[in-house]
Amino acid sequence: MIRNYLKTAWRNLAQNKTTSLISIAGLAVGIGCFLLLSTYLINELRYDKFNVKADRIMRLGYNFRSADDNEDKILAMTPTAPVPVFKQEFSDIEDGVRINNYSAIWPSAVQYQDKLFHEKRLMLADESFFKIFTFKFLEGNPATAFSQVNTVVISASTAKKYFGDANPMGKVLRLDNAHDMQVSGVIEDVPEYSQIKFDMMGNFAMMAKSKTRKWDSANYYSYLLLKPGTDVKGLEQRMNTYVANLLKDDFKSGFKQWYRLEPLTEVHLHSAAKYGLEASGNIKYIYILSAVAVILLLLACINFLNLVTAKSIERAHEIGVRKVMGALRGQLFTQFITEAAIVTFASLFAGLLLAWVSFSWFSDFTGSKLGFQTWDAPLLISALFILFVVVTLIAGTYPSLYLSSFNPVSSLKGRSTGSSGSRVFRKSLVVFQFTVSVFFIICTMIAGSQLKYIQNLDTGISRSQVMVLDIGGIKFNKLEPFRDEIGQQPGVKSVSASYDSPVNVGGGYIISGAEGKTGKLQLSVTAIPVERNFTNTLGIKLIAGNNFTLADEQGVLDTSYQKRKYSFIINESAAKALGWKPDDAVGKRISMNGRQGEIRAVAKDFNFASLHQAINPIVIFPEYDYFGKMLIKTSGNDVVNTVNHIKTIWKSFYPNVPFESHFLDEEYERMYQTEQRTGGILTAFTMVTIFISCLGLFGLAVFSTKQRIKEVGIRKVLGASVINIVGLISSDFLKLVFFAILIASPMAYYAMNKWLQDFVYRIHMPWWSFALAGGIAVLIAFLTVSYQSVKAAMSNPVKSLKSE
Repeated sequence: MIRNYLKTAWRNLAQNKTTSLISIAGLAVGIGCFLLLSTYLINELRYDKFNVKADRIMRLGYNFRSADDNEDKILAMTPTAPVPVFKQEFSDIEDGVRINNYSAIWPSAVQYQDKLFHEKRLMLADESFFKIFTFKFLEGNPATAFSQVNTVVISASTAKKYFGDANPMGKVLRLDNAHDMQVSGVIEDVPEYSQIKFDMMGNFAMMAKSKTRKWDSANYYSYLLLKPGTDVKGLEQRMNTYVANLLKDDFKSGFKQWYRLEPLTEVHLHSAAKYGLEASGNIKYIYILSAVAVILLLLACINFLNLVTAKSIERAHEIGVRKVMGALRGQLFTQFITEAAIVTFASLFAGLLLAWVSFSWFSDFTGSKLGFQTWDAPLLISALFILFVVVTLIAGTYPSLYLSSFNPVSSLKGRSTGSSGSRVFRKSLVVFQFTVSVFFIICTMIAGSQLKYIQNLDTGISRSQVMVLDIGGIKFNKLEPFRDEIGQQPGVKSVSASYDSPVNVGGGYIISGAEGKTGKLQLSVTAIPVERNFTNTLGIKLIAGNNFTLADEQGVLDTSYQKRKYSFIINESAAKALGWKPDDAVGKRISMNGRQGEIRAVAKDFNFASLHQAINPIVIFPEYDYFGKMLIKTSGNDVVNTVNHIKTIWKSFYPNVPFESHFLDEEYERMYQTEQRTGGILTAFTMVTIFISCLGLFGLAVFSTKQRIKEVGIRKVLGASVINIVGLISSDFLKLVFFAILIASPMAYYAMNKWLQDFVYRIHMPWWSFALAGGIAVLIAFLTVSYQSVKAAMSNPVKSLKSE
């Protein structure tokens, strides 16, 4: 019996090649895209879950608010005290670890014999790190890796880079020409789906700061390992009660701090949505892409469903004869569901092949290494089986029930597909397909406009042609000759330096005193130590006062902080927070983290941070202890030659230090990587939804024109023109598209309005986006059905009517 079902199903599919190919193509594309998106989603959702104790690891977050702040400051990093103190005070905490992202600001110089590299992924951690987190050791023991102070664990690729095929264990690496680190372990390269990414993990105990227990200066990522069954919320409350009692004097003065516990497995996707922190992932986009994946699969199933029910007129006689010969409805249902299963199986195979071919492109597109290896084998097999069953049922159940329900007498008289309910259902599915397509077109256009707006918005900083050179914490006395040499080169407009890149400024400072202010002042500001030409190099506009001078530079070169004469440039927001107008602020004295000096100027508000956030009070001040980045404003069109010339000069000054550079606008674009990636994915799959919708529409147009071929012949005999007939046939479908536009437009407006709320600086949704999206949908639908319409209109009426 089953063999007979399969043979009959195959015969019917082979006889209807157009329907079969359209169905398989649509389903294959839908399944392929579903697998691509599912692979990406699985990769995002599996972040940090490889850690054996992941369910008990919490990241410790830090919140604080000074008396004069308008809002809470939410940080991912903490001071040095919380981990050792909480571990000692609360029995619920089994262990804890602090991580110092040592090379976060500038690359670390690591040397072995004659090999010298700049390491950008070097971290330092407490001795407990490898007891809490799970990384596979190829050499060494995680329990004893940090039993000695000056030790380091390196990745397999790093070991290859420094030592080749030699055994790295016991070898000594020199860090920043200041610390010797003995290799005590080699691990497999850290998985991409780990939020803690490193090539070298050194023992934090080698740094003097590891011994401190400070409740300010949040520069460390902190993690706690809780005992099984711990009440997380209860522990969080007890921790904050303890801090409030310990620091009660600070609390009375207006400076309050508290801590939060974030589950490790939620940090990657939930930090941005919950706390507004910059993160590489966002759960909102996971929800969006999950919906896209399901909708694409559903659209493909609808295609098959629509085509089969539309073609029912051609199978009415077959069904009638089968029923007259004694076939039961259940047997007919099995026959038709078998046909659906064969189409699904062929589509699944084609979809797998399509996904496999597309993984390389999709990996480059998403910035993640994706493939079927991303899945666990049992999970992939189970997912494919479930996908086969679900698609077969979705695509095949209704057509099978519909076809098997035909009355044999009506079927043999040719009236089997006359049900108005069936036609309404098919039209509803077409409306749904184009509603989805128009919705995605509108969303893609608005998202693209917002990202373009961000890229072109005047943030108060001139990012164009600003070269950022990693100088690795070089002191000013060694940097000054190089700076002066670069500044004299053709193609170089201006040169400056700063502690970190402007895009990454995160220094948390407090203005604790201001001239004319009575009482205790505590205003949190973002501040950055710079070289005196900083504002000129970045084109920051001053609205009051003057730029830093050579005298300001000389005033901070003294090695003693007490003898230094500081000067400051503050932004408009800082002046406003202090209660001053820009002109009034110039010349006023302030005190910031022990630095006392005079406000030299007030700058027009400029934005260092992401445009998701409002501009905060910012302070720029000269301080020449260490510089991490050199900023070079280039001019002219021959930028490549200018960069090469700078590289040559670098080599002459620092022959043993690698030359590493990039441009400031590249850093700026990376801040919106998540949005750009999601926008790109939406654009690509919007095209797919249009393709699938048009594929189904084309199939329906084929059968619609076949059903109306005699009507077209009669109209031509009565004098109808080609244009009249094309308009007649096309109008039926275009009405559905117009209805879809009316449904999709308000839905898209609501969705994009919610998305735009995440940006402090955002566009107003242009009306033309909706009009253009509707126009595109109508044009695409018309072109899709016009081929069949023209073909029908151009046919010879004699051939279509001779059977009458």
